[in-house]
Amino acid sequence: MLGFPCNQFGAQEPGSNEEILEFARSRYDVNFPMFAKIEVNGEGACELYQWLKSQAPDEEGNTDIPWNFTKFLVTPDGNVKRFGPRVTPEEIADQLDSHL
Repeated sequence: MLGFPCNQFGAQEPGSNEEILEFARSRYDVNFPMFAKIEVNGEGACELYQWLKSQAPDEEGNTDIPWNFTKFLVTPDGNVKRFGPRVTPEEIADQLDSHL
């Protein structure tokens, strides 16, 4: 699991990278790598998210990310699956196990 903070959704992550990391650790006990804040939609979207979105549009064929906590699973062979914000990591766990 990797975390990429983004402030494009209701300005929910306006802080510095250090402030976001401290909040995630103290409030949610985050213990996975957190990267620097990025943009995931629009012209400023980072290359990783441009690629992820192109590989796995949502159920309606849209590529933009509608809200925080959209998740992507990239398998060792490069296949990408997309999960909506309401899907929990626990709900994805069985799929993780099958790719380890």
